[in-house]
Amino acid sequence: MTVFITPSSKNRLEVFPESGPEFGSGFSCAGARGVVRGFSSRRVAALLFFVLSLFSLASAGAGIEVKRAELNAGEEAWLLDAEFSIDLGHRLEEVVSRGVPLYFVTEFTLSKARWYWIDEHIASRQQTWRLSYNALTRQYRLSSGALHQNFASLTEAFGVLTRLRGWRVADGDALKPGESYDVALRMKLDITQLPKPFQVTAIGNKDWNVTAEVARWSFTPPPPESVAK
Repeated sequence: MTVFITPSSKNRLEVFPESGPEFGSGFSCAGARGVVRGFSSRRVAALLFFVLSLFSLASAGAGIEVKRAELNAGEEAWLLDAEFSIDLGHRLEEVVSRGVPLYFVTEFTLSKARWYWIDEHIASRQQTWRLSYNALTRQYRLSSGALHQNFASLTEAFGVLTRLRGWRVADGDALKPGESYDVALRMKLDITQLPKPFQVTAIGNKDWNVTAEVARWSFTPPPPESVAK
């Protein structure tokens, strides 16, 4: 039995950014009129183009988002399949190629809302991947625990990293048919596992600011199939 999570289904998947840019409130309409009076129309047009360019660059920042997610009922557990998209930006890709490993953590939580108390925790899972580059073999390596795999290019490594298949997230009897549960899923770049000098460098450095979007949706397990007599 497979339950697909799509934007058009009852179990709706929504994506929320972990953090977003905040804009100051010290710009007023009156101030804007004063600025416009002091410039010619050509200068105003140039200024507007410059501001729009800044917004365009801000929206093109590095980030990781969930593209698709589905829960499958296995024989003894609930299994998660998911696909992510990763954009590290040129700077971080260069960092990897120079031999600095990057760590990616996938986080899953399952809870049940309660009106009379805090939400009930049902299950949570976490998986860490280490992405590194070997200059001698000119290969990228993706490892998790005792498992590892080599790749000829960063694109090939991302092809595996961004696809999650059959990840056990909850026991089969943890969810009750017909009841609604809240699901949250994300993948993030974990700078806390970097070497200490790079942790200091990453603080406040926009090149290391990779937005991790959180996908949230409500999931209701369907009733078990009736056994034909």
